[in-house]
Amino acid sequence: MRSFQVADFNAPLKEVEQPTPQPSGTQVLIKVKAAGVCHSDLHIWEGGYDLGHGRKPLSLKDRGVSLPRTMGHETVGEILAFGPDAKADTGGLKVGDVALVYPWLGCGKCETCLAGDENMCLKPASLGVYCDGGYADHMVVPHPKYLLDLKGLDPVTTAPYACSGVTTYSALKKVEFAFNSPIVIFGAGGLGLMALSLLKALGGKGAIIVDIDPRKREAAEKVGALASVDGNAPDALEQLAKKAGGPIRAVIDLVGNAKTTQLGFDCLTKGGKLVIVGLFGGGAPWALPLIPIKAITIQGSYVGNLRETRELLDLVRARKIPPIPVTPMPLTKANEALVDLQKGRLVGRAVLTP
Repeated sequence: MRSFQVADFNAPLKEVEQPTPQPSGTQVLIKVKAAGVCHSDLHIWEGGYDLGHGRKPLSLKDRGVSLPRTMGHETVGEILAFGPDAKADTGGLKVGDVALVYPWLGCGKCETCLAGDENMCLKPASLGVYCDGGYADHMVVPHPKYLLDLKGLDPVTTAPYACSGVTTYSALKKVEFAFNSPIVIFGAGGLGLMALSLLKALGGKGAIIVDIDPRKREAAEKVGALASVDGNAPDALEQLAKKAGGPIRAVIDLVGNAKTTQLGFDCLTKGGKLVIVGLFGGGAPWALPLIPIKAITIQGSYVGNLRETRELLDLVRARKIPPIPVTPMPLTKANEALVDLQKGRLVGRAVLTP
């Protein structure tokens, strides 16, 4: 089995050859067909998050991420074998089926996990983060319930639904109250383009996209953004107000730095809601009295649960949602894909194809 692992933070991934594992217990062995390269992978690769205000960066080691680690949490694979305890509980899956891997696992035993919200577990075991993921030609999945049959969907374009898809879907569900008016979305990368497609499928009026990259703004308008704004423009706030044509009630920030959250906060009307998804880093910039004065809701949104991922795939099939732009790359180009993402060279998603 070949994999590309983070051996040291901020160092090139290390190519590793080792025996292909055999599934035990409830495990399932898959042959990886596609693995998305996500911005979250950059944080793992770099080793932490900027917390702003002069505070020490949040270390991934402090969060329990150990090295070496095979990243990759947007994975599609072909089922090769079931462990002996999985054969009686395959959920209808069989050898040869191609499935999306749900990666946001928890301990499986706590009240949160038993309620179906493993992504919020305090003892996470996420694949590609705390356990080895899809930057490999083979991967072990702990249980068949975390495999969602593609039923004919394309593996390469479907892989990003495991993170960028369910992350934006979950964030959009948090602002459904504002779907009858334009919402504002910060970031026109893979998540932003995904959010535009899903918003349309969910019946929303549409979104104004904010991004500093003109290529990404253009890509967003091509896939249906109502308008776009350069976040660095000195009159960005005035542009947002004009292009919205009325009060802005909801903002989804897929970037998550001090500048985007400030602009997002400022553009909201009274009673509006700011949902922060991005992990770029920095400190909160708002004047505290304005939070109660404007009666603003500020909510974090972290990926999504297994139920939402199933809902998302059903939505994709039913509405025939067009995929975001993807750039397939061989597994051997994993390092280059990360650097391209880090340097902002990609539009949409790079997907490794072993």
